[in-house]
Amino acid sequence: MGQADLIPAWIDGRLQPADKLEVHRRGDRHPAVSVFVVCRGEILIQRRAMAKYHTPGLWANSCCTHSRWGEAPGDCAVRRLREELGLAVPSVEFAGQVEYRADVGGGLTEHELVDVFLARLDRRPDLAPDPVEVMGTRWLGLVALEAEIAADPARFTPWLHVYLRDHRHLVAG
Repeated sequence: MGQADLIPAWIDGRLQPADKLEVHRRGDRHPAVSVFVVCRGEILIQRRAMAKYHTPGLWANSCCTHSRWGEAPGDCAVRRLREELGLAVPSVEFAGQVEYRADVGGGLTEHELVDVFLARLDRRPDLAPDPVEVMGTRWLGLVALEAEIAADPARFTPWLHVYLRDHRHLVAG
């Protein structure tokens, strides 16, 4: 098990490093990070690569991840935007915190306490997605994204449903 496979999780009432896959098999509550990249009223969404261990091929927010043990959530958000999308941003803006629990298939459960961040851009950047992580990207206005989710909900990750249904104010940019 490598360092990248260890994420913080609450086990037996205390936060400790744990194997990421085991955390999801057991449905342990754990911290997470989600980023919405917003540019001129549009949100960048990504389609998860088919090699992902859960929810492959589904559309999600710009970036969703787990911080490394001891890593600050904002630092994680900036790092993962660069690693997943090839997008360098100097900083992100904390938008709020969301907790949810969702079945993500294959006997896995996400039970996350998520720090949600916004990365506000003045112009659409050139992206260089890592194909191991991301198989596509799109820019959509919030209303258009909500309409697509309503029309075909199975194409989108459970957490994106939660964010837009229950926490729209965090992602409206």
